[in-house]
Amino acid sequence: MAEAEGAIGTGVESELDEEDFAFSRSYFLAKETGGASKRKSAPKVSDINPVDEQVLRTTLSGLPVKHGKEIKTLLNSYKDLYPEWLFELRCCLGVLTYGFGSKKTLLEDFATSSLTNLGAVVINGYLPSVNLKQVVLALAELWWAQSHGRRRSSAREPSGAQSMEDLISSLDEKPTKDVESFVCLVVHNIDGPALRDTESQRYLGRIAACSAVRMIASVDHVNAPLLWDKKMVHREFRWCWHHVPTFEPYRAEGVFFPLVLASGHAAQTARTALTVLQSLTPNAQSVFKALAEYQLAHPKEEGMPGNALYGMCRERFLVSSLVTLKSHLAEFKDHDLVKVRRNSEGQECYHVPLADDALEKLLQELN
Repeated sequence: MAEAEGAIGTGVESELDEEDFAFSRSYFLAKETGGASKRKSAPKVSDINPVDEQVLRTTLSGLPVKHGKEIKTLLNSYKDLYPEWLFELRCCLGVLTYGFGSKKTLLEDFATSSLTNLGAVVINGYLPSVNLKQVVLALAELWWAQSHGRRRSSAREPSGAQSMEDLISSLDEKPTKDVESFVCLVVHNIDGPALRDTESQRYLGRIAACSAVRMIASVDHVNAPLLWDKKMVHREFRWCWHHVPTFEPYRAEGVFFPLVLASGHAAQTARTALTVLQSLTPNAQSVFKALAEYQLAHPKEEGMPGNALYGMCRERFLVSSLVTLKSHLAEFKDHDLVKVRRNSEGQECYHVPLADDALEKLLQELN
């Protein structure tokens, strides 16, 4: 009897084990097939139809600014800091602003309200590239006009033909008369993509250390202090840090960042070119217009020869010398606005790397 009960018990246990195994197997099979189907059906960024970049940017620009009244009140409150910033500049110190939000409006307002009698040069560090020699030349010309322009002087006026070392040395000369005189360099995003390399930061440090230059700048990257060593911070830039969060959107700075859902590389390039051109001088814009108009009128040519461009610019009183034209062209090349190629006769020709329709639209918006 006991043996029969044991046999029955063993049979029941084996049946239960088989049921448990079947249930476990079914469970894991269901999880596996269910997970696979979910993975297959999960949406991907590549499956999304990209939007035209211009449409996307127009939509983004049309979005209402949140807390606009509070942001304006906050910016107005920072005006109380302007005398302190000017005092620090007069004490041969540098002013460095940081905090969340674009500080472009804040620094430009400070420059227009407090630096009008001193003169200032602006660097947009958020641009794809910056020609530091043109910046130093502009500072040297401004400083020469302040220290020598109002009287007869044997000192040579700065020119683009001088080397970077000579231009920086001219900014380290003391004024001939005992008056407070210096020029200011306003740098938006000194930690921007165009200025992050070691060479650019070394030059900026040397410029800031010149006796005739004072610098006010902004940073946005959390690791910006890693750009400078101890010598640059304490002996060249001599920063006074100011926490001024503005909470303003990065409209100008964000133009050069690619949008994930945007399509149309040509439209993005044209938009970037327009932003760069708007930051240049009117004469530089006119030189670019002359080149673009020639390119549209002669679509079959490989580009505009340099001597033809110089002659056209001289006729329109856009440049006074070949050196001035070359400085404009160097700036265009730095920003990838113009490419150089040689024609069949071996002449250097300048060409705008844009399609005709994009170039026409660019000229319309520039006008």
